[in-house]
Amino acid sequence: VVATENIPDELMVYVEEEKAEPFYRTYSDGDFMYLCVGYGEQETGGYSISVNALYLAEDGVCFDTTLMGPGPGEEQIASKSYPYIVICTEYIDSPIVFQ
Repeated sequence: VVATENIPDELMVYVEEEKAEPFYRTYSDGDFMYLCVGYGEQETGGYSISVNALYLAEDGVCFDTTLMGPGPGEEQIASKSYPYIVICTEYIDSPIVFQ
């Protein structure tokens, strides 16, 4: 998982422009491949993203994530949030399958 300050500038510009709607995005700098999933605008804070699977299959790289909302009794920040996750891996010349 890539910390916000380590996300390449070009990818971060895309995230900021598209964060209000759900999105999938790949980015490569030649050596590394970045996989990004955004879940769009949420009414509150307190969300997290679980990576269920990331693996190389015959038909491409599979990347499966799930948005997890605030649990019962958890304090919720009353401002909107835009949860997304960026994963970095070695560059693989293969299709990406987002699930």
